[in-house]
Amino acid sequence: MAIDKDAIREHVRGLLIALGDDPDREGLRETPDRVARMYEEVFEGMNYSNHEIAEMFNKSFQDDLAVGPDRRDIVLVKDIPIFSYCEHHIALMYDMKVSVAYVPNGKVLGLSKIARICDMAAKRLQLQERIGSDVAEIMTEAAGTADIAVIIHGTHSCMSARGIKKEAASTVTTTLRGRFETDQGLQNQLYMMLSR
Repeated sequence: MAIDKDAIREHVRGLLIALGDDPDREGLRETPDRVARMYEEVFEGMNYSNHEIAEMFNKSFQDDLAVGPDRRDIVLVKDIPIFSYCEHHIALMYDMKVSVAYVPNGKVLGLSKIARICDMAAKRLQLQERIGSDVAEIMTEAAGTADIAVIIHGTHSCMSARGIKKEAASTVTTTLRGRFETDQGLQNQLYMMLSR
């Protein structure tokens, strides 16, 4: 699916009119085009399926690493900054940090690829919970392991800037797959690593 910038321009112009403003005035004349270009960038992930993202960012290394499903080795990348837009209000979800852990199964993923996967999964109209499950699904395919954990901390402007207006409220979600779901020892090891 390609993002239709012409349709975005047209609808943003209509929105400006619906808000009671003049889209032809100096400050707004280029706003529809600027919004269309911004949306193309911030919603880039909508152009790809989880499978396609996994294929884009599956660069891995095998070398002589002794990693496998019988081990308890954990790779953890903490505090990856992302942002997204809530699908309910198209409101910004910000100050988001993602931590992704996995137990390697014969290979390790390039570290920057993990951050790119998080970015791309967030660049959609989203729910924080779905970002976690999307990242876990993509990581399972890209890293070739079922043992994935995704922890996200975030602030939602649909709660902080409107409605209840609780600007200090933050949301934490966890997505546990494979042995992270069932192995208490592995969970404890993960949470100890996260607390450091």
